[in-house]
Amino acid sequence: MSNPWLRELWRMVALFGGALFVGWLLGVPHGMLTLALAGYLGWHLYNLHRLERWYRRRKKTEPPTASGIWGEVFEHIYQWQRSDRQRKKKLATILSRFKESTAAMPDATIILTEDDYIEWFNKAAKRYLGLQSKQDIGQRIDNLIRHSRFSEFLARGDFSEPLEMVSPLDEQRYFAFRVVPYGNQHKLLVVRDISRIKRLERMRSDFVANVSHELRTPLTVVSGYLENMAADDSEQSNQWSKCLHQMQGQTQRMTRLVEDLLMLSRLENEDKTAVRDPVAVSALLTSLVEDARVLSGENQHRISLESDDNLWLRGSEKELTSAFSNLLFNAVQYTPDKGHITVRWYRDGDNACFEVQDDGIGIAIQHVHRLTERFYRVDAGRSREHGGTGLGLAIVKHVLDRHEAWLGIESQPGKGSVFRCTFAPKMLMHRDASTENR
Repeated sequence: MSNPWLRELWRMVALFGGALFVGWLLGVPHGMLTLALAGYLGWHLYNLHRLERWYRRRKKTEPPTASGIWGEVFEHIYQWQRSDRQRKKKLATILSRFKESTAAMPDATIILTEDDYIEWFNKAAKRYLGLQSKQDIGQRIDNLIRHSRFSEFLARGDFSEPLEMVSPLDEQRYFAFRVVPYGNQHKLLVVRDISRIKRLERMRSDFVANVSHELRTPLTVVSGYLENMAADDSEQSNQWSKCLHQMQGQTQRMTRLVEDLLMLSRLENEDKTAVRDPVAVSALLTSLVEDARVLSGENQHRISLESDDNLWLRGSEKELTSAFSNLLFNAVQYTPDKGHITVRWYRDGDNACFEVQDDGIGIAIQHVHRLTERFYRVDAGRSREHGGTGLGLAIVKHVLDRHEAWLGIESQPGKGSVFRCTFAPKMLMHRDASTENR
C-alpha cells in the first residue's frame, strides 16, 4: 500500500473513531457516525466537482489545491497533462519538420490512409498530378488518377516493385509510382519523374535495334556465300571444309544474337497490352516438345509433357512461343545425356503455370536472381559452347511482363532446375478441346 493511501486510511480511522467517541459521549453513536460518513462523502463530491470544473476549462492553469488523497490525484493528473502537452509539442515539431522536408523534395509525396484516401501532399504533387489542396484532401487517390494500371496497382497490394506509367497530365512525361506502407495503416505514395531515364532507354533500345537491323543484311549475304562454298564438292573446297564449318557456326550464332536483340527491342518498345488473342497452349507445347526432341538428337533426353488441353491463354502466340521455347531448349542444352525433362501446363488455384523441370547441372543460388539480366551467363564458356546469346531469359522476362505473369526459378547444383511461369486469372481462358478440334 502506497503512502498517500496509508495516510488516507489513518484519516478515516481518526474521523470515524472520533465520531463514534463523541457519539458515545452524547448517547447517539449511530447518528454521529452517519454525520461523519456524510461529511466524508461530501468532501469527496466537492473535490470531484473541482476536478471536473478544472478539466472542463482545459486551461493551462495550476490544479486545485487539496489535502489528502485528492492532493495526490490532482498532482498526478497535472503531471500527466504536462507530459502529454510536451509529447504533443514534440510530435507537432516532428510533423512540421517532416512536412517541410517532404515539401522540399523534388518527388511528389502523398500520405494515404489504409483505404487510399488523401491526407496530405506536397507541392510537387500539385505540379506532377494536378492535385489541389482544398478540394482533393479527403478524396480517394484513384478517383483523381484515373488509369486502369494505377487502380490495379493499388488493388493488388504488392508494392515490392514500382509502377511505371505515362503521366496523367502530359503524355511526354513518364512517372514511377512507389508505395511504402508505414505507421498505423498508412501509406506513403512517392511519384518520381523518370522521363529522362525513359528517353535514354529508348535511345539505347533504338540504337540496338538499328544496329541489329543493319547487321541483318551483311550476315545474310555472308551466310549465303558460306552455304554455297560448303556445298561445293571441289578439292579446294574440301581443303577449307573445317574453316567453312566454323565460319558457318559463328555466322549462325551472330544471326541468332541479332534476332534476339531485335526481339528484345520490340518487346521493350511495344505497348504491353498490344495482343490478347486466344492461344491454345497445349497445342503450342506439343509442337515445342517435338522440336526439343529433334534438338536433343543423339543426347536421347527423355522429354515428357503434362498439359491441360482445356486451359488457354490470352496473348501473343508468337511471343509465348519464344518464351516457352527458350526455357525448354535451355533445359535440353544444359541437361546431361539421357536426362529427364518434364514440361507441365496446369491450373494452380486461380492462376495457371507453365513449368519446365530437368535433372541437369543446376544453378548456384547466388546466380539465380541475375539470370534474367541481358548477357548474364553463369558459365560463359559453356554458354558459348551451346550457342547461347545470353538474351533468352531476358526475353522470357519481358514476354511474361507483357502477359501479366512472372517467372519463378528453383535450382540446386547437381540436382536440376525448375523454371515456372505463373499467369494471372485475367489472362486465362477455358475452352473445350474436343469442340475446338472438330
